[in-house]
Amino acid sequence: QVQLVESGGGLVRAGDSLRLSCTASGRTLGQYAMGWFRQAPEKEREFVAAISWNGGRINYADSVKGRFSISRDNAKNTLYLQMNSLKPEDTAVYYCAADRLYYRASAQSNDFNYWGQGTQVTVSS
Repeated sequence: QVQLVESGGGLVRAGDSLRLSCTASGRTLGQYAMGWFRQAPEKEREFVAAISWNGGRINYADSVKGRFSISRDNAKNTLYLQMNSLKPEDTAVYYCAADRLYYRASAQSNDFNYWGQGTQVTVSS
């Protein structure tokens, strides 16, 4: 079983950038496809981005395409989410998740088996 810990969240202004990190322990990150999801207050959890085990497949939500970039460094057991041109509507708790089917980049939260505790991102206008 893999344990996931997110970091890098914070309070920023609209137009700023942030980079989230997700560090894995217990198992090597390279055994999993990985994803980022987010949940805003009183809203359902939504897909943000996903990446297959070697980065060969990447998937983004339409709302973040062109602004966010997902990447991974398996040697460092770390997943990243570079967020640029942030908007107030990006405010949410961001979660990383691991999918045992390492070859895909699923947008479905039910496909992910392990989840981190989340990191808060707040974007002020």
